[in-house]
Amino acid sequence: MTMNFKSGLSRRSMLKTTTTAALVGAVKTAFPSGALAAGPGPEVKGVKLGYIALTDAAPLIVAKEKGLFEKHGLPEVEVAKQASWGATRDNLVLGGAANGIDGAHILSPLPYLVHTGRVTQNNKPVPMAILARLNLDSQGISVAKEYADTGVQLDASKLKAAFEKKKAEGKEIKAAMTFPGGTHDLWIRYWLAAGGIDPNTDVSTIVVPPPQMVANMKVRNMDVFCVGEPWNEQLVNQNIGFTAATTGELWKGHPEKALGLRADWVEKNPNAAKALLMAVMEAQQWCESMDNKVEMAEILGRRQWFNVPPKDVLGRLKGDINYGNGRNVKGTDLFMKFWRDQASYPFRSHDSWFIAENIRWGYLPADTNINALIGAVNRDDMWREAAKDLGIAAADIPASSSRGKETFFDGKVFDPENPFAYLDSLSIKAAS
Repeated sequence: MTMNFKSGLSRRSMLKTTTTAALVGAVKTAFPSGALAAGPGPEVKGVKLGYIALTDAAPLIVAKEKGLFEKHGLPEVEVAKQASWGATRDNLVLGGAANGIDGAHILSPLPYLVHTGRVTQNNKPVPMAILARLNLDSQGISVAKEYADTGVQLDASKLKAAFEKKKAEGKEIKAAMTFPGGTHDLWIRYWLAAGGIDPNTDVSTIVVPPPQMVANMKVRNMDVFCVGEPWNEQLVNQNIGFTAATTGELWKGHPEKALGLRADWVEKNPNAAKALLMAVMEAQQWCESMDNKVEMAEILGRRQWFNVPPKDVLGRLKGDINYGNGRNVKGTDLFMKFWRDQASYPFRSHDSWFIAENIRWGYLPADTNINALIGAVNRDDMWREAAKDLGIAAADIPASSSRGKETFFDGKVFDPENPFAYLDSLSIKAAS
């Protein structure tokens, strides 16, 4: 089943559209107390998952390292490194049966872009499902050392004069992100635009895979970048640049990566999909504990995973943020959340913002039926089933699929009940 956009809809009718039926039927098989119960178990022994070397892939890596997939009846789960988000997309389009992957640690907007065919070859839609969010917060916007004297932090406008001077000298200003329409693209665009810098006309946005960000900044291939950890921390540790702001300062408690799978795999293997989800949710709880951060940094730093010094991972995991450029703040609450604050639940209201921002920058058409698209991809119903079977406390299960209105650092408010009013309030966007 592919999702069709309804052209010619008024904004009012779009906002009132009833959420469409989800792609995959409800899953009823129970795995109480985190173990397989009598009755039907997973339809398969494993699944092929992709990940990028970013700290927010930790739930998949920890589930593999700690035997949680096996615990839930999936002893043959593969967690395979992907070279870039473009490679993740291409391998999802292939699917596990064709030597690709069935699911992935993924940028939260990317399943929607794949589902609609906006980023696939020949614009062919590949139905997708989001089963969980993997984390909140803790990405970074980092700046080349040459801009240290501007004093730029959360206010990007401090870069305007320096950018204008460089452009007047005939040089290009490059802002790097990891995938068009992905989270890092949206964060850096939001930050620049809030400072009066138009990301479509004042800079050139370029795509660089996360593990290549630091090397590219070192040889001056970009002026600013947005990426997840541990790469902002590594940039500072190597004294190549500094972090202007963490993304949690732009939007406190923002959603980031997701557990996304091909919808046909979920539909064919509903029991296995829930078993996978339960293993990941248990891993998220393990990752959340401060007592586990040192071991977690050591695991992620290993050659087969990130191949980086654990110190590049550990600091910001604990909320110790060495921004560089003379700022080093200990014990902040800007650390990555894996479970607390309902981090694992895939709020539909958050997907509404991601889709709205993709409309803002022209990646999705203005007549996109936001509610219908979310209804086709977001499987928060499966998350609730998995949480129930894991015995998750009621307080940790959201009462609503909406977290309500969200407020950003520049005072803008996003109301998921009226995303187009939010878009109308923004002065810098694709149409500008």
